[in-house]
Amino acid sequence: MSSRPIIGIIGNNQSLREGFNAHVSGHLASEAVAQAAGGMPIVIPSDPRLVSTRELLDLCDGFLLTGGRPNVHPEEYGEEATPAHGAFDRQRDAVTLPLIRACVERGQPFFGICRGFQEVNVAMGGTLWPEIRELPGRMNHRMPPDGTTEEKFALRHAVRFTEGGPFHRLLGHTEVMTNTLHGQGIKTAGTRVIIDGHAPDGTPEAIFIDGAPGFTLSVQWHPEWQAAVDPVSRPLFSAFGDAARAWSVARHGLRKSA
Repeated sequence: MSSRPIIGIIGNNQSLREGFNAHVSGHLASEAVAQAAGGMPIVIPSDPRLVSTRELLDLCDGFLLTGGRPNVHPEEYGEEATPAHGAFDRQRDAVTLPLIRACVERGQPFFGICRGFQEVNVAMGGTLWPEIRELPGRMNHRMPPDGTTEEKFALRHAVRFTEGGPFHRLLGHTEVMTNTLHGQGIKTAGTRVIIDGHAPDGTPEAIFIDGAPGFTLSVQWHPEWQAAVDPVSRPLFSAFGDAARAWSVARHGLRKSA
């Protein structure tokens, strides 16, 4: 048995060139899992023809729900698609949404990031705004179109947490600075989805699932950037890794005793 928990990283379907498609995940996600969470990263192909929820639950100790350019299709929350909703990845929707619900029920850890944050809300029955920057009083949360990678991932706004909530307890602060690289955001929270942190313009930025037995923290920003050294990112990944290790110990212990 590996001493590291196995963390399934949800991949994105991407066309690299005509006739050549790939299941992809950025290096930042794998590095964050290995270096900050202490897990063994594996990239999961987001295609329900290739993987099943049951197989993934049995294989992995936890799941990192990554960001991605395509958005959750609005049909998943009862709305019609418009040009503002952008591109979609229906295959990823078909893999992640039932996986999230199964993890909530089982107590199996997951950590949602950006699109993953939005997937958690949709999986629990919530809805999304197609374009945050078009709402009155909201800032532009999208990635800057120009600049270096460091400039694009720079800290751009504060996130304020509920005092005494899980993010406050974990990070030791009620307010932190984060990057921001997203276009969509939560409109209505799903069943049991607790919004525990907001940007200054009121945009939800941190959530968890009320009453869930496992780790369900999810954030709208990208903590995988410099996760091993960032004072906000590292505690989040470390706590996720601890939860996955505990799950690994429990499931392997059950197998040995069976």
